[in-house]
Amino acid sequence: MKPEKAARKRRPPWRRILLLPAVLLLAVAAYFIESRSGWSDLYRTAGVSLDAPDADLLAQVEKRMRALVDQALPIEKRAVDIEEAMAFLKANGMEDKARLLNYRISSRVNLYTLDGFTDYFYGYMVPDTGYLRWFALEPFEDGFILRLPALENPEQVGPFTPSMKVFRAMHDAEDRSAAMYVSNVAEMDDIVAAGEATQMILAHEALMEKRIGDIAEEIASRKDVRFVMIAGPSSSGKTTFSHRLSTQLMACGLRPHPIATDNYFRNREDTPKDANGQYDFEGLGAMDVEQFNSDMSRLLKGETVDMPTYNFKKGVREYNGDKLTLGPGDVLVIEGIHCLNDQFSHSLPKESKYRIYISCLTTLNVDDHNRIPTTDARLLRRIERDARTRGYGAQATIKMWPSVRRGEEQNIFPYQDSADTVFNSALIYETALLKPYVQPLLFGVPRGSEEYLEAKRLLKFLDYFLPVPADDVPQTSLMREFVGGGIYKT
Repeated sequence: MKPEKAARKRRPPWRRILLLPAVLLLAVAAYFIESRSGWSDLYRTAGVSLDAPDADLLAQVEKRMRALVDQALPIEKRAVDIEEAMAFLKANGMEDKARLLNYRISSRVNLYTLDGFTDYFYGYMVPDTGYLRWFALEPFEDGFILRLPALENPEQVGPFTPSMKVFRAMHDAEDRSAAMYVSNVAEMDDIVAAGEATQMILAHEALMEKRIGDIAEEIASRKDVRFVMIAGPSSSGKTTFSHRLSTQLMACGLRPHPIATDNYFRNREDTPKDANGQYDFEGLGAMDVEQFNSDMSRLLKGETVDMPTYNFKKGVREYNGDKLTLGPGDVLVIEGIHCLNDQFSHSLPKESKYRIYISCLTTLNVDDHNRIPTTDARLLRRIERDARTRGYGAQATIKMWPSVRRGEEQNIFPYQDSADTVFNSALIYETALLKPYVQPLLFGVPRGSEEYLEAKRLLKFLDYFLPVPADDVPQTSLMREFVGGGIYKT
């Protein structure tokens, strides 16, 4: 093995998470070279998805990508004046990128060149294409999937198992945003700069309220439903959603009762531990599954049940005289990470449950070549909420985020397709709203810490957004769960 390749292989695996922009550049360049398209045609078709891609062309593109990898071609960075960059982008049909740079404060930006192909990308780039050998292209619906290795196994591309329900939810949200002329950050910045942010906020809040109302009507139409089971990953907005859904259920003539599965945690001393000897609060073993099923079954029979409350300070489950009986028209709105796992509610009849998967599935793109990862959107929410309600700094939240993600992969994502419906909690304006809250927290991450690089990446990402004030955000908004000022207790 050549020394430079040996050194490349020894790089820490976590650096693989920084490779997506470079792989995308590789894909776009390969498409340009292989298809012999003009710049304008390239820009229309060579983003993260192709319009009805031809299988042969996709195979040729992947072949070309691997040839570029084998050559270990340099990815050259060139800093230019922002006016020069905007002129280049406009001349080559990249109007959305040029419009976005119009909102940059810095006077210079970086352009990247690979084998004669120049473009503007966001995030970190590797030195050469030799780093990018682990990827795969796979046709999917009206585009294709660019597959990359998982963090835990950085040199192996795993199988692609799509969630069609989640995909449809994202596709529908994308169509709604496009209909409102907000599909990328530049379009949203234009709206904010024109003083029209209020209308944008209220329109998207109205869309979300309508969707929640539609779900409530569907639940009301199913006369056997007594348990509404809500699950989703961290910072998806489960708590506020459950409150808003309860309000809509009341409007449909039902009487909702909120239940937090956190109240069915085992006493701390009985909680299983993970491989590191730490309490595993994310796994199903941390829940008193049998007690939950016993209580729910008794409620279904019309019995009165003494409902528990978990004391997190003491780490014990307590009973404070909170009794509940289900009558006609009563439904339990149950929220927790295991609510879609049949093992958690194994004793309850299937027809008595309506299951909802909620997640922040952002469809906003930075531009036509760069999308915003849904994970980033949730992380920004989590950073602000942790700081406001739990006293955690951004460094602590970023440090624990990989562990949170591992728990989601094990306990939430495998069950998302079992849901009766998928609710997308992403709001098109939320990053612009979160920016003034999260920015100071990210600047507080110490230089030289392991979390600094991630904080710097997020700061650069936030730099493209014009901020919107919270004044016009309704008190019922799901975003109030993160920035405060809401009417619901979260």
